[in-house]
Amino acid sequence: MNTALRITAFTAALAATFGTAYGVGQGLDPVVEDSAAASHGTHGDPAPAPEGGGGHTGHAGADTAPAGGLQISENGYTLDLATPRVTAGERTELRFTVRDDSGRAVTAYRREHDKDLHLILASRDLVTFRHLHPSLGADGTWRVPVDLPRAGGYRVFADFTPAKQGAENLTLGADLAASGRYDAQALPAPGATAEVDGYRVELTGALRPDKASELRLKVHRDGKPVTNLQPYLGAYGHLVALRSGDLAYLHVHPNGEPGDGTTKPGPTVSFTATAPSAGTYRLFLDFRHEGKVRTAAFTVRAGALPPAHAGEAGEAGEAGDGHGH
Repeated sequence: MNTALRITAFTAALAATFGTAYGVGQGLDPVVEDSAAASHGTHGDPAPAPEGGGGHTGHAGADTAPAGGLQISENGYTLDLATPRVTAGERTELRFTVRDDSGRAVTAYRREHDKDLHLILASRDLVTFRHLHPSLGADGTWRVPVDLPRAGGYRVFADFTPAKQGAENLTLGADLAASGRYDAQALPAPGATAEVDGYRVELTGALRPDKASELRLKVHRDGKPVTNLQPYLGAYGHLVALRSGDLAYLHVHPNGEPGDGTTKPGPTVSFTATAPSAGTYRLFLDFRHEGKVRTAAFTVRAGALPPAHAGEAGEAGEAGDGHGH
């Protein structure tokens, strides 16, 4: 392997600690990703659904900054990651605590989408993605086993709402290092489809900066539309968007939900989302069919199309490498 594409365990830890800068070559000169300006907003109020869409639209709003995960502390709460380093390819228990402004562990949460807390793990190159649901101990410590396939820098996102009256939904982020030899991988190229485990998912709609827009994802298998998707986390699909560079986090949910009388179980799942800025994003769609959850991944560009093409389909890339639950 070319030494320019290798990184020692110590360098991998430094990479995750200091963000997106990695040392390569004999001189270890830093190479820094060209990241978009950080947006420190929270999820904000739900945006109105597009005309004809039913149900709630999730956290993103058209006139609030919808990105999160760029801060380890916000609104008096802090993500305390007790396991900042793991070894690539080895199963490890990831432990963390959410603390309030007095340093006490938070033990009571408001359940949202069937869970008290959603944990997202993504590699800095946005190739590896995990959507996990850890267990909460009586002392306020969350625990979940992880097995990351590749060395390098990762970002951990905790999406939760404390049970305290008046508390808002938050997404806090912290860096995680996976030690081992690091092989650089490029962000998958844009395209309008993704394939995973024999399923083909088509994306239409454009992700727009600072403006709510509809994204429609249609699921096929063996060339036929899937019309019997199963509920997952209280919906027929679950979508996470991460901005390339700083990994700003955008968490959205479908328009409509199972049992509302209008939302069908496929083949199309509709979302409303707002990009916090122009740039390149990675979309991860979780959907459940025949008892198994799968993830289709897309690379999209927000604000990249000229006005005359604003109505064209968003661009998508190949599927990611899966996740655990």
